[in-house]
Amino acid sequence: MGGTGCVCCHNTYGPRMQVNDGRVVSNFIVQALQGIPLTVYGDGSQTRSFCYVSDLVEGMIRLMNGEQPGPINIGNPDEYTVLELAQKIQAIIDPTVAIQFNPLPSDDPQRRQPDITKARTFLGWEPQVPLETGLNLTIPDFRSRLIKLGKIPG
Repeated sequence: MGGTGCVCCHNTYGPRMQVNDGRVVSNFIVQALQGIPLTVYGDGSQTRSFCYVSDLVEGMIRLMNGEQPGPINIGNPDEYTVLELAQKIQAIIDPTVAIQFNPLPSDDPQRRQPDITKARTFLGWEPQVPLETGLNLTIPDFRSRLIKLGKIPG
């Protein structure tokens, strides 16, 4: 078994994530489920990469059981624009919900994409869950919890 390792996690999402954590995936899901416009900053062309939680866990387990100390990026290198993410969530939950464009904060990065070369090389790891699959696994959990919280009708 390995020693101490260091994982750099990148935009992890999935069931049981906090509904109000302020991250783009949870924000868009909650907004769509509540039927309110999805808030996109700027024109939505900035890119992000999203890693489903089970992929992150598998990467962490491989690091703990391996000999590579890290740091190792664990994330999904597939890039999507923020607008593409909004449109995917909109299509799954409610195609009629609007997308609202707000001014882009000056400190918002244009691109976020992990380099997972070390994870592939030293851990034999790469993500397995495509974004659409992960969203379809995440959204029912959000829906259930928001119903229980009285935030959306049952």
